[in-house]
Amino acid sequence: MTELDITKAEKKASYDEIRTYIFEHYGMNVSNLYVAQVKHKFGIIERANYNKPKSATPKVPKCPTEKEIAITETLRHFMMI
Repeated sequence: MTELDITKAEKKASYDEIRTYIFEHYGMNVSNLYVAQVKHKFGIIERANYNKPKSATPKVPKCPTEKEIAITETLRHFMMI
C-alpha cells in the first residue's frame, strides 16, 4: 500500500458530509433519519441502533420521494452505491 491508496473507511462519507452536499447542490435539508432510511434501502448498514423507542408502535416518518432521490444521487456521488 502506498500513501495514495484509499482505504474503505476513507471512501465513505459521513452523515454531515452527505447533508452538506445535499444542501449545497439541491437546496434542501435532510435529516439523519432520512439518510439512514435510504442507506438501509440499499443495504448499507453501519451498526446496530441502540436507541430503541419506548412505545410498542413508534411513528417513524417516511422519507419523501424528492429527498430520497437527492440522497440516492449523493450516495452515488460519494461512490457508496
